[in-house]
Amino acid sequence: MATVEEIVGQPAPRRVQGAPWPERQGYHPSPSDWRDEVIYFLLPDRFSDGREGERPLLDRSDLWAARPQGWRWDRWARSGRERYQGGTLAGVASRLEYLDDLGVTALWIGPVWKQRPVAGVEGGPAEPDDYHGYAVQDFMEVDPRLGTRADLVALVRQAHRRGVRVILDVLLNHSGENWDYDLDGQDVVRPPYRAGPPYDFGAWRDGKGGRLPRGIVPTGPDHGVWPEELQSPESYTRAGGDGGSFGPGGDEDPDAPYRRADWFSRDLDMGTRLQTMIEIYSYWIALADLDGLRVDTLKHVPLEHARAFCGAIREYAERLGKKNFLIVGEVGGGDTIQEKYLKLVGQDLSAVLETGETRATLRAVAEGRAAPEELFGRFTLPLDLSHRALGSRYVSMLDDHDNLSIAPQLRFGMAESSPERTVVGAGLLLFLLGIPCLYYGMEQGLTGPEPEERGWLPGWGVRDLAGDIYLREAMFGPEHPRELGGHAPDPSTPGFGPFGTSGHHVFDQDNEVYQRVRMLLRARAAHPVLSAGRQYLRALGRADGSFTAPAAGEVVGWSRILAGDEALCVVNPSATESRTARLHVDAGLNATATAFTVVANTAEVGGATKHPVGSTVPVLPSPDGARYVEIQDLPPLSVLVAVNR
Repeated sequence: MATVEEIVGQPAPRRVQGAPWPERQGYHPSPSDWRDEVIYFLLPDRFSDGREGERPLLDRSDLWAARPQGWRWDRWARSGRERYQGGTLAGVASRLEYLDDLGVTALWIGPVWKQRPVAGVEGGPAEPDDYHGYAVQDFMEVDPRLGTRADLVALVRQAHRRGVRVILDVLLNHSGENWDYDLDGQDVVRPPYRAGPPYDFGAWRDGKGGRLPRGIVPTGPDHGVWPEELQSPESYTRAGGDGGSFGPGGDEDPDAPYRRADWFSRDLDMGTRLQTMIEIYSYWIALADLDGLRVDTLKHVPLEHARAFCGAIREYAERLGKKNFLIVGEVGGGDTIQEKYLKLVGQDLSAVLETGETRATLRAVAEGRAAPEELFGRFTLPLDLSHRALGSRYVSMLDDHDNLSIAPQLRFGMAESSPERTVVGAGLLLFLLGIPCLYYGMEQGLTGPEPEERGWLPGWGVRDLAGDIYLREAMFGPEHPRELGGHAPDPSTPGFGPFGTSGHHVFDQDNEVYQRVRMLLRARAAHPVLSAGRQYLRALGRADGSFTAPAAGEVVGWSRILAGDEALCVVNPSATESRTARLHVDAGLNATATAFTVVANTAEVGGATKHPVGSTVPVLPSPDGARYVEIQDLPPLSVLVAVNR
């Protein structure tokens, strides 16, 4: 045993078995209920480098002033696709006050583990840098482009002092492309997938884009893969694959192609290396005092191994005193497979990341394209869960760094270039069942370059051409990205800054979108009914006195109910019209109530409203014995929340 300071002051261990583990006086406790938390997901390379004080705040009314002479959109887009932009863990720490002010209570940080120093290999396809963090070369070290292990420990410690928890993104089933295949005596980067027998192991890659001689075991820290436990060819399925379709495979089939094939990676054999991965992430939990893990591509891990991993991690965290350690699984493929993993992996899997049909429907309702009943009908009761407990099993988002279930792969609000639209999305996200997670920049309404410029953007709005480029702008506005495969800035290329700019940051706490989202987060924190209550879609009053379900584009109202408390949440998805809406409330709970009190109204930011925060809305009887409230002149793209006590 050693102190944390002693451990991070030494080089990263070469083996996980026998590595010095930290000795702490105590560990940061888990929250009693993760539904009370608001998570904020960021990619460390794209969030902050800590130097925003050296750059001007972006003037969104004059974006061309933040585009240097000779600006070319293809270079800006290529910078975002291929390069590290320079964000760091110390930069994230420097923005904790900003996040705390917003109302964030937990950070989900994209992978911080050491990537290949040079992503490609001589003789292979040209490749961008692995700035996203999902091509790990050393699972025991932090990538030097992001910082050090000491920086990670310091970030978590500073976050805890502010009451902010830290969840790290981890890879369980694959490493980066750290070695090449032997195919008829030739080194091959990506042979076609085959079910068996395993391909022969070729050569390890070095740290400069080349290969080590055949049979040479990696010794340098940039060569091959680390820790040593992953240096055996038997650690990998060696099934090949080129990132394409791997054919069918049952969800409960441990040998399904999608569970064995590489995906621009090297797939780990869970039968031989599951325990190694358990030990690696237990080490990081102990060293950095983590509060949770987000497990990448959990669906690609056979169910028995997913159960074993989640159970072992939960047990270890509980031994440290973290009684409610969060394990969130990325389970792509839709709502059905997500529910299956929740059931078959059991309670050791805390929640799944909602990436399926529910996310797409939430976006459609927030954009006024789908009837609210389509969204509320998706909150079914699988796994014999109670209505209220269902919310603890899903981490809900409008966007993430992939948006694989969204076509085209654009941030919410980008298609119509409407930063204000994100406020409506935030209202639905924060006040529906689930553990809400904001994607970085949502609070600033990042919606990309102005519409008249988008014709110059490579592949804009076309999934197969642009992919995820335009989801990952750098909020801190770097002047230049890092050199490809290097650490120094590349002065020939613009930084991938927000709204299609370079050299200007966008951490603007006076921005109206930021202030409106902050208002909603503060209301959620102040009223437990908004995070723990049951939810009910409310009927909308008509001119003839009847009440019916709202149609697509109409005002959406729903209640959260906890014991005798009722919160009425109302959003107007129209971009052009103010709306007056009569909405049912619970007749039994409000039989003698006279009014609801407004606790949030985004229309109050930057304008006048008939329902300011602190005002009351009377509860009125209808002829059929029901009870309702009338919200008057709700402005376009606004959110109002009122409570009955």
